[in-house]
Amino acid sequence: MSVDVPAGALRPHLLTDWTPEDVGYWKAKGKAVATRNLAISMPSLLLAFAVWMVWSVVVVNLPNIGFKFDTDQLFWLASMPGLAGATLRIFYSFMVPIFGGRAWTTLSTLSLLAPAVGIGLAVQDTSTPYPVFLFLALLCGFGGGNFASSMANISFFFPKSKKGMALGLNAGIGNLGVSVVQFVVPIVIAGSLFGSLGGDPLTWTKGAESKQMWLQNAGFVWVPFIVLCAAAAWFGMNDIASAKASFKDQAVIFNRKHNWVMCWLYLGTFGSFIGYSAGFPLLTKTLFPTVNPLAYAFLGPLVGSLARVAGGFLSDRLGGGRVTFWTFLLMMAAVVGVLHFVEHRSDPGAFTGFLAMFLLLFAGTGVGNASTFQMIPIIFATLKKREARKLADDVAAQEAAKEAAAVLGFSSALAAYGAFFIPRSFGTSIAMTGGVEAALVMFIVFYVTCVATTWWFYVRKNAEIKC
Repeated sequence: MSVDVPAGALRPHLLTDWTPEDVGYWKAKGKAVATRNLAISMPSLLLAFAVWMVWSVVVVNLPNIGFKFDTDQLFWLASMPGLAGATLRIFYSFMVPIFGGRAWTTLSTLSLLAPAVGIGLAVQDTSTPYPVFLFLALLCGFGGGNFASSMANISFFFPKSKKGMALGLNAGIGNLGVSVVQFVVPIVIAGSLFGSLGGDPLTWTKGAESKQMWLQNAGFVWVPFIVLCAAAAWFGMNDIASAKASFKDQAVIFNRKHNWVMCWLYLGTFGSFIGYSAGFPLLTKTLFPTVNPLAYAFLGPLVGSLARVAGGFLSDRLGGGRVTFWTFLLMMAAVVGVLHFVEHRSDPGAFTGFLAMFLLLFAGTGVGNASTFQMIPIIFATLKKREARKLADDVAAQEAAKEAAAVLGFSSALAAYGAFFIPRSFGTSIAMTGGVEAALVMFIVFYVTCVATTWWFYVRKNAEIKC
């Protein structure tokens, strides 16, 4: 005699009755489960960003410990993780509905061990070939890929009224990994963190100044935290049965106009955040040689990450479209300010002004990151409601959630190319014109298109979807 056993009994981590839009269910069970999954997701994503952006700190020190790489080669190392991460995000965008959030978060977090250990080993030998460093920079793209799957996963756990704040927290704490890596690495490379297990110190020299440095700790320091977060994901997170979907089911987003519109806008917000984060330390060192860039580099990502949390709060109350529109105007003004201080960088106080304008720019990217992500679930829920004549309300809501999750991941994939293009724009601009002004002007023009796009589709009186 056969006995039917509920799927939840065989797989206790599988949620078979997930209905977060039901107020009673949310208060009785849903909120606690969603909060637990978010609490595990946030530090895992923070580590992913830290590993993704570790090269922004490492490249600044390579010439001083004996590696003979020129400025353009260093900008390539700073930009390659962005290229790899953005490309991986395209695939990661669709993984959670196929494999489940719990398993995928565990595996994607464990994948960070490869670049973390690899960097720690490679920097200890100054004869390590440049192509090896390029390969390790590409492996750091694993960290960039994780964002797409993480955001898609968390989007399933919260009701529409809470998505803005939940996604803002997940992404904001995750983005904080950029600031953490730029703050922590200069500290941990100053001492023998792992004793004899961490290897011998390297000699760092600049002019007459010389000191010992354990640059390998830039990679090794993340290893124990990666293992802990992967274990927490495996034992503490959940899969949602209703979130299951094949790639074919999710591929409908490629026929959605608003998928491509939001990809463009998110490229302007997150693409700017991650691109400036990757390029700012080396840009500062290039423009202001007497300034220690690592003393200030962490401030920009920190401001942007905290602003992302605030942006989620504002968007839930004022509307994501309206917040996005004004944010792009703020970012345009900030780049004009950066351009001014770059052109007058020999003046007293120029670096202070340069840093202030970049912090304002980072704040704008953070708010815009949250506001654009708050818009996506609303846009696709609205589209599904308009198409739902033949669908029951609960089915329409589930289909909208799947599409929105796919768009969240896919838009973050295209936006992540900012981590490649912005550092490369700086490097190319310097190589072709002798300065970064041409790249900054190009960014201003791009933000003008983002302002116009946001206004036309989501803000104006007769906008297709007001949000």
